Amino acid sequence: MSKAEPVRYRVAEAARLAGVSASTLRLWESQGLVVPARTGSGHRQYTAADIARLKRISWFRTGRGLNPAAIRETLEIEDGAGHQATSGADGVSQDLGRKLRSLRRAAGKTLEQVASATGITPSALSTLERTSQGVSFKTLHDLAEHYGTTVSRLSGEDGEEARALVRAGQWRTWPTSGSGVTVQLLAEGGNVMDCHRFVLAPGATSEGAYRHDGEEFIHVLSGRLELVLDADQFYELAAGDSLYFESARYHSWRNRHDGETVLIWINTPPTF
Repeated sequence: MSKAEPVRYRVAEAARLAGVSASTLRLWESQGLVVPARTGSGHRQYTAADIARLKRISWFRTGRGLNPAAIRETLEIEDGAGHQATSGADGVSQDLGRKLRSLRRAAGKTLEQVASATGITPSALSTLERTSQGVSFKTLHDLAEHYGTTVSRLSGEDGEEARALVRAGQWRTWPTSGSGVTVQLLAEGGNVMDCHRFVLAPGATSEGAYRHDGEEFIHVLSGRLELVLDADQFYELAAGDSLYFESARYHSWRNRHDGETVLIWINTPPTF
């Protein structure tokens, strides 16, 4: 039996259910508080999750007297910098593109302005916002830095239902924005360490160097990784090797194995 399509509401119906006017919904969208989907002809469509979010926004505004900036901050704390996400089969948000679009609109910036500031093309950024696909690992980091957040938060890592125990093979997975890089969560929730399992396809690479605050630790479980620090220190890591370095150093990496390379990668504090 095929799965039923989720109910979607037009602007007028969504406004009625949320107890506000249609013009208020459009205002909140312009302020980056909610980003509804659109039909091919451009009509807004709201899901049940959108309606729940609208009700929260309304309560923050009337019940707590928060301004739009404060509401955005509160929503970011609640659900990871963006629209209330729908989890896929692996339990991790697949809504990366919509989060980025919400952050851009909240900042009052155009695609061209953000693309120029982060060194990518407007078309690549547009594709990412629409499909959550099409950019390198390094570019995703640069976008997170531009918006004052982290890749981990954009990827939905600070979800509400964090598990204290993660069994082997039951790792939740980041939404994939580029090819060949799979990131799985070894520890969930808002911790002082980001603990990940990286699975790199043959030839997978960061496609450039990046840096951030903190320190990090890499341990290679299988395969072979080339890691470059500050463009002049090259490390070839084989299975069983470990490396610890300051995250403020520019670092880039590549799978040098003809098969998958699997790593344990830990960042502290959670600045990636």
